[in-house]
Amino acid sequence: MDTFLIVLIAYLPFQLALNPSAGIDLASIRVLILGAFFVWLAVGLRKKRLVVKKNIQTGLVIAFLFLNVLSLLVARNTDWSSRKLLFLFSIFPVYFVASQAVNKREKILKASQTIVFSATAAATVGLVQFFAQFLFGLESVYKFWADHVIEPFLGKTFAAAVLQNPSWLVNISGKTYLRATATFPDPHMFSFFLGLVIPLALALAVLSEKKIFYSLALVILLLADAATFSRGGYLGLFAGLVLAITLSWPRLKKVPKVLAAGLAVLLAVILIIPNPVSKRYFSSFDLKEGSNEGRMEMWQKAVSIALNNPLNGVGIGNYPLEIKPGASYRDPIYAHNTYLDIAAETGILSTLAFLGILIFAIKSFLKKSRESLIFLASAISLTIFAIHSLVETAIYSPVVLTLFLIIVSFSNAEEKNKPDKNFGAYVLPR
Repeated sequence: MDTFLIVLIAYLPFQLALNPSAGIDLASIRVLILGAFFVWLAVGLRKKRLVVKKNIQTGLVIAFLFLNVLSLLVARNTDWSSRKLLFLFSIFPVYFVASQAVNKREKILKASQTIVFSATAAATVGLVQFFAQFLFGLESVYKFWADHVIEPFLGKTFAAAVLQNPSWLVNISGKTYLRATATFPDPHMFSFFLGLVIPLALALAVLSEKKIFYSLALVILLLADAATFSRGGYLGLFAGLVLAITLSWPRLKKVPKVLAAGLAVLLAVILIIPNPVSKRYFSSFDLKEGSNEGRMEMWQKAVSIALNNPLNGVGIGNYPLEIKPGASYRDPIYAHNTYLDIAAETGILSTLAFLGILIFAIKSFLKKSRESLIFLASAISLTIFAIHSLVETAIYSPVVLTLFLIIVSFSNAEEKNKPDKNFGAYVLPR
């Protein structure tokens, strides 16, 4: 199971879509997770070694799923609700499998290596896509990506829906750029994915003897995230950086301090010197900017819906119908805020359960950070996700949700109370 999970992690950003019938796309990662879960369940029951972590976090995971099911009772369109529930129940089992399979610090480090390696490959694809527009022209690269790249990863129907409502382009100071998306449907989901991985790459750059490799991987991941022009991603990275420096600085040795200081200076320079990234970042705070005004309007509507339906929401998957009664399933209508989306669709208690998953995982990681930098990195990953979630919703991305749950499962690892050698004992092997 350990090996299968590592292969699953490596496959994440390049997972292919299945097309079981006309009009239906199915992320193959969902099939693999369910397969892994049932094997894990069967083997565990047969050997009487089925381990389910009995803690508050696991209870919150179960409560979140239960509350989503409960919202089905008030849904106007139960078909849409059923599809969303099937999605959640085909992804969340990875939490239980990973909690048992990746239950030690050494295994977490190996899993993190795989995550960083695979994400760096995806980030390289995204950078090639982004810089290609300056060689071959924006329209040519856009058309090539739309016609030949995304369909295998998204599926025919989903790819068509993405192209009808594209967010691939961004206009900055009158100039239009193609944003990096790699194999993801849009730059926001790509940024969510990269934001979860970047802290792990930084930790490995400190812990591993292959410092040059992981430092280069870190640079590639950061550049790709910058090329998404996702302002939510930028805000998440900024919050993660502040947390990382605040918590780790007193305990870092000279070389890691230099690395952290250099990274902070680099990011500061990027923000201070006028460039497309800095302009995009600072536009996040312009309340009169078009998309910001639109988001605030969406948030007001979502808050109103949540307050009018506090117990069960309007039913999972039914938020679009509250905004546009004639909406289709593929219409990209959501609150642009994970917590408001959950509250509006499945109730305030469901939102509190999801927040609890985040809070208790981060709290556990911070406690375990005394023994390894990889746990502090995991806490920062979830912090970046939490901040980015204030302006976007990624829980229905199979790749992002899977990686999120795998990282959350790391918090269930056994404690050894033996600190890393470079962080104030376990150093990755050559």
